Amino acid sequence: MDVVSDAISAVRLGHPSFRRVGMRGSWCVRLDPYHGAGVGVVMKGSCWLLPDDGPPVHLGVGDAVMLPHGTGYLITDSPVDPLAATRKAVPLEQWLAETDWPVRPDDETELLCGSYRLDGSRRHPLMEELPQVIHLVNRMGSHLELRAAIDLLAGELDQTRPGSSVALPGLLDLLFVYMIRSWMAEDTNGAWARALSDPVTATALRALHSEPAAPWTNESLAATARVSRPTLARRFSTLVGQPPMAYLTWWRLTLAATLLRDTSATLSTIADRVGYGTPYALSHAFERQFGTTPGRYRTTTANRSPTADGSAG
Repeated sequence: MDVVSDAISAVRLGHPSFRRVGMRGSWCVRLDPYHGAGVGVVMKGSCWLLPDDGPPVHLGVGDAVMLPHGTGYLITDSPVDPLAATRKAVPLEQWLAETDWPVRPDDETELLCGSYRLDGSRRHPLMEELPQVIHLVNRMGSHLELRAAIDLLAGELDQTRPGSSVALPGLLDLLFVYMIRSWMAEDTNGAWARALSDPVTATALRALHSEPAAPWTNESLAATARVSRPTLARRFSTLVGQPPMAYLTWWRLTLAATLLRDTSATLSTIADRVGYGTPYALSHAFERQFGTTPGRYRTTTANRSPTADGSAG
């Protein structure tokens, strides 16, 4: 297992929604804040993104953008004053309901727009570190994997093909991962970019994520990373923000929460899978971490919609 994949899997709920849309003339669409992450790619033309908390962003052909914290935003054809844009903006749901076409040949702008529903109650610190807006500018030769995923996704959305119900969710997951990976490659000063590029810390994180139920100690983890215990403690704590065993405890409980949410496994089975000797030990640690019992947590999360929140951008 790798940290980026685990960080995404721990917070993702249900399946993402995605569509390809076309605009022409003067237009302005509004999406309110929501519990999830919005992504978009400009396939044709250009537009402006006006996030609620941040400066306007101009998007050109091939540009990709992610709003990982569910920030509300306006998207429009021209760089207008945010207050004026707000007055003329059409809510996204209304615009989609009134639009009877996906894409037409004479559209001036085409967008791939999608949303992922995320559980914000226990985000991995890697996800918390992401900025409000990630803007990946289209450049020849850069982010090749991301570009390939965009091309494949656009092809699947253009027409219904055999197996598309399987291919689309997989491509959407790839797009999400590649956007975060591309951002980390560009923002090398971020704490988690540095943590995952440090050989000692990265080795320790991979070990903890690969075998969270193993009887890890500071000594055994240091031996796995092939450094002394003080060296591991210093480098891990500096880059991750907490000592190795504290991070392991948090990650085990986060995994337990995911299993409670997504499976019908018994508490005993979950305790065994995440490294707790008894259901009681897990329940006690879980309540201390999340302020609720595993049973109440499972009941609460079971009432959530299993699909994405329905927004398309």
